[in-house]
Amino acid sequence: MKKFEKLTSAIVPVNIENVDTDQIIPARFLKATTREGFGENLFRDWRFDGENQPKADFPLNNPIYSGKILVAGKNFGCGSSREHAAWAIQDYGFDVVISSFFADIFKGNALNNGLLPIQVSDAFLADIFKEIEKDTNNTLTVDLEAQTVTIDSTGAQESFEINPYKKSCLINGYDDIDFVRSQTALIEEFEENKVFKFY
Repeated sequence: MKKFEKLTSAIVPVNIENVDTDQIIPARFLKATTREGFGENLFRDWRFDGENQPKADFPLNNPIYSGKILVAGKNFGCGSSREHAAWAIQDYGFDVVISSFFADIFKGNALNNGLLPIQVSDAFLADIFKEIEKDTNNTLTVDLEAQTVTIDSTGAQESFEINPYKKSCLINGYDDIDFVRSQTALIEEFEENKVFKFY
């Protein structure tokens, strides 16, 4: 996975609550077993009509919105536990998803795949949406080391929580296997120095 340290980016707003994983990536697109290619079907039924034409009013189809940060309404990633939801968001080009509440399984899947889910307060989320309504070029700065999100146009800032192990993995660009490999020297040292006791 690529390393994540600090990101300043414009925002793509999807101001909808209770977005479940079937809306993020519909079940009919889950046939592939690799992570690539799911981005083209992200929010498929919201992005396209029955004749496969883009819906102009959906934010991902609106050229005024761009960036690597997806900002969504409360309770994002609920529903089934499909890991493909995180794959689709990341494959589309997002590095961060911000909401005021995430389903636990989605949050875990995101972190395991290098996608940073940031949970903020309802009030701070509302402020983000307010700033993007004022100017679609407004940006956010996400500092993973400091665990802060800043609305650059106002300077408003909020801290976020993250599991220390997952934080370390994201900063170093590790998945779980990469992390174990990074500990090879310590594992070998332990093996060399361990003492067996027989009773």
